[in-house]
Amino acid sequence: MTFEDHFSGHADAYVQHRPRYPQALFTWLGSVIRGRALAWDAGTGNGQVALALAELVHRVIATDASADQLAHAATHARVEYRNEPAERVSLLSRSVDLITAGAAAHWFDLDAFYGEVERVARRGAVIALFSYGPRDIAGAMGPAVRRFHEEVLHDYWPERIQYVHDRYTTIPFPFEPIAAPELEMCAELNFAEMLEFLETWSAAQRYFEERGARATDEIAAELAAEWGDPAQKREVRYPLFIRAGRCE
Repeated sequence: MTFEDHFSGHADAYVQHRPRYPQALFTWLGSVIRGRALAWDAGTGNGQVALALAELVHRVIATDASADQLAHAATHARVEYRNEPAERVSLLSRSVDLITAGAAAHWFDLDAFYGEVERVARRGAVIALFSYGPRDIAGAMGPAVRRFHEEVLHDYWPERIQYVHDRYTTIPFPFEPIAAPELEMCAELNFAEMLEFLETWSAAQRYFEERGARATDEIAAELAAEWGDPAQKREVRYPLFIRAGRCE
């Protein structure tokens, strides 16, 4: 099975410069699940979500179609990584209490993925899809980042990223909804780290592949003027959005 692979080529940068999910997300997930035997983290990437889930449940199976991403994942005694696409996994039927996909579901073949969710989920299991909107970065650097997103990268965004731009409100979701909290992603980055983070965006990677240049070169001077001392750590904040539901 083929998959949209926007991240394998820079898996090392992805693990170093992508922000971390807030603990409040996992505290909330722990409050809504009914069983704690097994969680499945689909599209796990470098395993960030899987490691947090291991504090909630007895066992986590974390799958990703990218072997390069999994090669950068941190190990944990209760996390098992499997190089499998989200649309076809080796999990047992009716075995999973919690299914998650962090910054990943918009890349899946959703019909096939949801078919697997229905197969592996125990009755009453929770499915939670979540992601974040970098174009909504707040603060002084916001104007440069918005220009980067809307002008520099305009022609390079994959079609499926529209689900993210819509904050997952338009993503198909055939499950009994569960109300989710409003949360934020936060990170403290210096100027160089901010540029590296922007370069991990899928559109920036496509820009580089097609033009052989870093997309951030087009805003580096503008962003530097807004940033000030390049060694200074600045807080970067943007919304984390969640679609959650319960399986029948």
